[in-house]
Amino acid sequence: MAGNAEGAPAARGYGTAGIWLAWPLTGCCWVWRMGAAAVTGAAHRRQTRSRLPDVIVFVAVIGALGFGLYQGAETMHYHWQWYRVPAFFGRDIDGTFISGPLLRGLTVTARIVAYAMPITLALGLITALLRLSWSWAAQAVARFYIEVVRNTPLLIQIYVFYFVLAPLLGLGRFWVGVLALSMFEASFAAEVIRGAILAVPRGQWEAARAIGLPTRQILRRVVLPQALPMMLPPLTGVLVNLVKHSAIVSVIAVADLTTEGRDLISDTLMSFEVWLTIGALYLAATVPLAAVARWIEGRVAVLR
Repeated sequence: MAGNAEGAPAARGYGTAGIWLAWPLTGCCWVWRMGAAAVTGAAHRRQTRSRLPDVIVFVAVIGALGFGLYQGAETMHYHWQWYRVPAFFGRDIDGTFISGPLLRGLTVTARIVAYAMPITLALGLITALLRLSWSWAAQAVARFYIEVVRNTPLLIQIYVFYFVLAPLLGLGRFWVGVLALSMFEASFAAEVIRGAILAVPRGQWEAARAIGLPTRQILRRVVLPQALPMMLPPLTGVLVNLVKHSAIVSVIAVADLTTEGRDLISDTLMSFEVWLTIGALYLAATVPLAAVARWIEGRVAVLR
């Protein structure tokens, strides 16, 4: 009992000493946490403040471009007539809406893009698979198509389609434009898809073969789902280029947005208003396309 009685004060003494030692440690931890929070807050404030110069630079650049355009028009003594532009989209006559040239041209451009996009993706996928096949002939055909189409101007290809292939196949101007545009963009899409497929680890192919899956099932269920997130960003660029390059079909008198704009300029001499409006319409078509692609990319990343 005496031993226990003598040890009790010692135990209480060590406990008191532990408390006295814990207080400085607790204080140091508190100071460290407060300091870290202050540093984080300061970094956040610096990041928030750092956006202001970027906004100022952006506004300054846009303002300089607008001012330069305005000064150029003033130097040419150009007379702005923006008030006439809404009528180019359509007018209400006796309760009936009559489409204007810009709206008609925009409709034709939308039809060209709607037909050309799936053809581009399908032809690009087929060409990519031919490049990856074991057949020497298939590889040679795919490589020849890609090298010839990708390395020659789209304008020349449209002329070849229109003056050579269209009479043989009985195609009209609209479908000549769709097919020429699709074949041109598919040559770029094929290389994008091929690169994404090759980026899938080889072990995925071997594991799928080990469980007895045929090549078609391996591509559809294993490889392409993994390659899709890698090919989406560059494929988006290909499709955006398809929308912009659709303006070139105006050289074969397809009544698209660019053709209607050129006709309007020849009738009204409103070059700046018409071309700026057409540029804004193309921008309004491509920006949502890129936004949809980013949304799909995010959804695919979540599913993975």
